[in-house]
Amino acid sequence: MKGIFLLGVILFFTTHSFAAQEGRFIQKDNIFPRVEIVTTLGSIVVEMDRSRAPITVNNFLTYVADGSYQGSVFHRIERDVENDRDFVIQGGGYDKDYDGLHENDPIFNESGNGLKNDMYSIAMAYQDREPHSGTRQFFFNMDDNDHLNPGRDWGFAVFGNVMEGYETLDKIMKVATGFNDKIGYDFVPETPVVILNVKVLEQASL
Repeated sequence: MKGIFLLGVILFFTTHSFAAQEGRFIQKDNIFPRVEIVTTLGSIVVEMDRSRAPITVNNFLTYVADGSYQGSVFHRIERDVENDRDFVIQGGGYDKDYDGLHENDPIFNESGNGLKNDMYSIAMAYQDREPHSGTRQFFFNMDDNDHLNPGRDWGFAVFGNVMEGYETLDKIMKVATGFNDKIGYDFVPETPVVILNVKVLEQASL
């Protein structure tokens, strides 16, 4: 029964067109939409996979459509110092003053879709170890993070891959970070890395 339910969800999201009502994103049929994320340190082009992550892709595009990623920041730039490797760049949830931004309803965790948390993939963040609590925050994997994939427990749902702008992510990764008292996080950039705009490319635009 669970398998039938999930198949139905995938078929619904991949065979229907979407429209915007009350701030929700309604998208024309396009299985692999692309977005350009313009930041203060350069641009990143991401190709998303609606065939495997329809709920997550449409959730992300909802925030793109209402413009609410504009002016948000990457609030977490984390390296695994112990193993001398890069880890993740996370953002989308705070403005440059580190005030939290409006969140829509949380979404179902699609981490079992077969997409892996490999280097330069984009994934949905969730909160407090609650796998179905993802809303607007996303992260870029800056190494092959196998431990973020599903195993005995839920993993983090990958919904696309970087196609252009690897050098931008590498530049962001080098930004100096520290502990931020306001949000209570470590690895917060000392100088905010701001998302200036996110726009949908190709036929995926409204």
